[in-house]
Amino acid sequence: MNAITASDENLSVLNSNIIITCLIVLLSWSTSLAQAIKVEVVERDGGWTLLRDGKPYEVKGAGGQSYLDDLVEVGGNSIRTWSLERAQEYLDEAHKRGLTVVMGLWVQHERHGFDYNDEAAVAKQLDYFTRKVRKFKDHPALLMWAVGNEVDLFYTNHKVWKAVQDIAAMIHREDPNHPTTTITAGLHRQEVELVTKMAPDIDIFGVNTYGGLKHALDSIDDYGWDGPFLIAEWGPNGHWEVDKMPWGAPIEQSSSSKAQSYADRYRLILNAPNCVGSYVFLWGQKQETTSTWYGLFTYDGNQTEPIDELHKAWKKSDEQNHSPQIKDFGLLEQDQPVKQNFLIEGKSYQAFAKFHDPDGDKLKINWSIVSESTDTKAGGDVESTPPAIPGLVQKRGPNGITFKAPQNEGAYRLYINARDGNGKTGYVNIPFYVKPDLNPSNKVQLKKRELEFSY
Repeated sequence: MNAITASDENLSVLNSNIIITCLIVLLSWSTSLAQAIKVEVVERDGGWTLLRDGKPYEVKGAGGQSYLDDLVEVGGNSIRTWSLERAQEYLDEAHKRGLTVVMGLWVQHERHGFDYNDEAAVAKQLDYFTRKVRKFKDHPALLMWAVGNEVDLFYTNHKVWKAVQDIAAMIHREDPNHPTTTITAGLHRQEVELVTKMAPDIDIFGVNTYGGLKHALDSIDDYGWDGPFLIAEWGPNGHWEVDKMPWGAPIEQSSSSKAQSYADRYRLILNAPNCVGSYVFLWGQKQETTSTWYGLFTYDGNQTEPIDELHKAWKKSDEQNHSPQIKDFGLLEQDQPVKQNFLIEGKSYQAFAKFHDPDGDKLKINWSIVSESTDTKAGGDVESTPPAIPGLVQKRGPNGITFKAPQNEGAYRLYINARDGNGKTGYVNIPFYVKPDLNPSNKVQLKKRELEFSY
């Protein structure tokens, strides 16, 4: 056997590096030479149809870029993004699974400080998007370009629609294979008229809508849009659309109530003329007003009950493991409902929640109390999550707990979730408000009990 010299080792390393470099170059070439799959909207029999590779394509989409295997499993076929961040990764990962992508171009918002009277800034934005469209236009997973998301939210300068038009016109010049959409916050007559007049290169009108879905579906043609449209976000009732507690906290639907909303609203979308598809929100988890309001998953990746309904709607089958369903819940004081959920600081109360699992799975119920979020924003901007407050749960039972109200006046929520051990979760949260104890004798007794407990 011949000895391997140092020069042989160097040569071996050099050859390995050359091979790796060649593989990278070949991969780059294969991406750049990828063949675009043509997508178009055509008018047929008095209505509009989306075609992909010449075949009708019904969008069964989700807003978000995570849990893609779960999306395929329940019958989804498309995702949407809001910006070009990690665009290559998301396109590639979607393509591996046979999914398509609505690629978002984050057109800057006036509410974030962008000035559409600043011609140089507007031109710079257009130049940036031009380079990115050239880079990704031939990716086989690309379905269409979303030119802006909710640029009309809290805006005053209608020049943004000229910028949208310039971007859409550029896309048509650079990419003949994919249509354009722009997405508004809800549906309002003024925005439909402005897009129609100022942005004629928008092919598909996109709408983000929640409790207002039926209004949007019924009104879009009355407002002047006679082309194809897309429901770009939809889901439960928005936090601005629900009843409030006396102190102003919005009342969130339970996972079971949301599941019914998703089922009912998807049927409306399916029956809407000229609607080419929809993207349910949110295929993931985020803090927005609460940690559960919009996410279809829990923070650690469990599916929730609305996904059961999407599975049935997309696959037209109910062969699945089901999520726990909540049947009843509430706050009690000495077995009586707490009036308007006002609690006294430091006093003990009971909470109950009754869940049912359709598959008979054994459930584990978790309880946590958090302060009401004060970091609430608009348009889905990033919010911080308030932490759970430890030490308040005093006793646990199979369907309820005894807990002590926090010592500080203010708004709180009791979060309750039931897990089935198979990746499914049902949940609800109960808002409550803690008032100071104005009865001095109660404070003396409370302090005495705390001293006795400490010993």
